Order: sequence, then structure tokens, then C-alpha cells
Amino acid sequence: MQQYETVIILTPLLSEENAKEAIAKYSKILKDNGAEIVQEDNWGLRKLAYPINKKTTGYYHLTEFRAPGDLINKLEVEYRRDERVLRFLTIALDKHAIAYNEKKRSGAFNQKKTAKTEEAAS
Repeated sequence: MQQYETVIILTPLLSEENAKEAIAKYSKILKDNGAEIVQEDNWGLRKLAYPINKKTTGYYHLTEFRAPGDLINKLEVEYRRDERVLRFLTIALDKHAIAYNEKKRSGAFNQKKTAKTEEAAS
């Protein structure tokens, strides 16, 4: 199974509950089709780089998962059908991206910053 990362931007007109419901729908699609969710990260409401459908903000959500390749097409068809989704991007992660994400989750980058701060304080 390949490891993937997908980011979706939901319309800002949704309430917090509706946004969570939409995200839960896609998580369920992944799990029902044999995917293993590695990490989910809700970035919340953020400003868009450019207006999309006259909207300047959107709910961002990132999901990292392992799945068979044929599932990606099914997932993206569901994204296209859903009017709540403004944009989405799914990428296949290579070994370097997987290692980077694992370091980020373990907090290895924060430990380096702390060590540098302690050295500067000494």
C-alpha cells in the first residue's frame, strides 16, 4: 500500500459541526475501502491565497493515510461531487516525505529548536 496525503478546503459557509460531519464522511470512505489513517490534522478556518467562488476563507483539513491506489480515484470523485468542497489535493508520498512527516509528528524539529534556545541562553 502506498502512503498518501490529501488536503481539502471546505466552504466557509458551513458551521463547525457541518465541517466536522463532512470530514467524518471522507474518513469513513477511507476506512470502508481498506485505508489506514495515519494522521488527521484540522487546520481550521484560514484565508485563501486567492478567491474561489467569491469566497476568501475556507476550512482546511489534512489527512495522511495508507491505501491501495484504486481508492484515490473513488475518493476524488466523492470530492468533486460534494458542493461543500472548494478544492482538494491528493499526493503520493515518497520515502523522504514519509520520514519528514514521522519526524514532525514525533516532535524532533521542536527538540532542535529547544536545544538551540538553551545554547543561546547559556
